[in-house]
Amino acid sequence: LASHFSLGCALSQKGFHVILFDISSPVHSIPEGIKFIRGDIRHLSAVEKAFEDVDVTCVFHVASYGMSGREQLNRSLIEEVNVGGTDNILQVCRRRGVPRFVYTSTFNVVFGGQVIRNGDESLPYLPLHLHPDHYSRTKSIAEKKVLEANGTSLVRSDGVLRTCALRPAGIYGPGEQRHLPRIVSYIERGLFKFVYGDPGSLVEFVHVDNLVQAHILASEALKAGKGHIASGQPYFISDGRPVNNFEFFRPLVEGLGYTFPSVRLPLTLVY
Repeated sequence: LASHFSLGCALSQKGFHVILFDISSPVHSIPEGIKFIRGDIRHLSAVEKAFEDVDVTCVFHVASYGMSGREQLNRSLIEEVNVGGTDNILQVCRRRGVPRFVYTSTFNVVFGGQVIRNGDESLPYLPLHLHPDHYSRTKSIAEKKVLEANGTSLVRSDGVLRTCALRPAGIYGPGEQRHLPRIVSYIERGLFKFVYGDPGSLVEFVHVDNLVQAHILASEALKAGKGHIASGQPYFISDGRPVNNFEFFRPLVEGLGYTFPSVRLPLTLVY
């Protein structure tokens, strides 16, 4: 994830010792002062090994699987990573006495296609059987586990684990590889010929830099000096500028020298 690497770099620049743990190494060169450990969160022993010989003060759990594409078809792997992996990390945090845990969740824990106007964190979770995909369902399960773990006792200290969850909107910015390259390929191949739906329908996005800042602020808000204000709390994270999904990409389309589609189809013709 672009946010994963960007967060690590931002923390390192602030003087923190950073360990990146992932199944594959970053595509960019790793700056001095950042340690990379290859591992899989599905394996408890691998997670435990990453915590050896180091005093971890905060874990940022940003790993997930099954958001889009062919990944969505592998339900068992989605569950192993999103739910089982989260269980493993929480377990090791408690064993190793890690006081703070920031979880990267998703808007989708409350959203299943319904219209939400001026929604906030008081919205109830979408019932699991109403989620349109297993990714969203498992992220909801995992978020609940994270927030329920808030306040649990730590094995190696007298303290407790403080947790919070961030629910980002669609992420964009440098290094994003999941959606933008695919959209650009559609534009360049001449496949972006029409838009559809209500032009007044708005969605949220978040730039990776804003998301990184949110993670760092959340971590700080779990400290005693901030009154543990974020403990057990979920937070929606966005740029705060709702925009039509297609209009969001207009600058990209026109910046590449193409004409933004003028044809708008009703949803009944698309679905």
